Amino acid sequence: MLMPKRVKHRKQMKGKMKGSPQRGVTLAFGEYGLQATECGWLDSKQIEAARIALTRYIKRGGKTWIRIFPDKPLTAKPAETRMGKGKGAPDSWVCVIKPGRILYEMEGVTEEIAREAFRLAAFKLPIATKFVSRGEANEE
Repeated sequence: MLMPKRVKHRKQMKGKMKGSPQRGVTLAFGEYGLQATECGWLDSKQIEAARIALTRYIKRGGKTWIRIFPDKPLTAKPAETRMGKGKGAPDSWVCVIKPGRILYEMEGVTEEIAREAFRLAAFKLPIATKFVSRGEANEE
């Protein structure tokens, strides 16, 4: 699973997901990409599950990039614990996603294969996404 090696603060507040991303909205490495169309949190397990679905379909052909990293800790209290007594321990890591953010990129495969691979990967994610290519990105 993806997680930071070390962080400055063990626990973070929830924060807000409004607004547009500051960076990561254009294709930087590959020819095709998967772009988020709504905001949400992506867990490290969801990011990994989508990556596996992606690479399994392209049969390790081409090259893929993961453009997101889970650097926000989520805390949880143990089951059957009474209220109070402070915040829970860090449980998992999430990445804050805003609309327009590129999640994955790919090159070295045909557009049909890339489109189907990203469709399979999108099923693993809890947010709505769309397929983008470098030709479309230059026109916008």
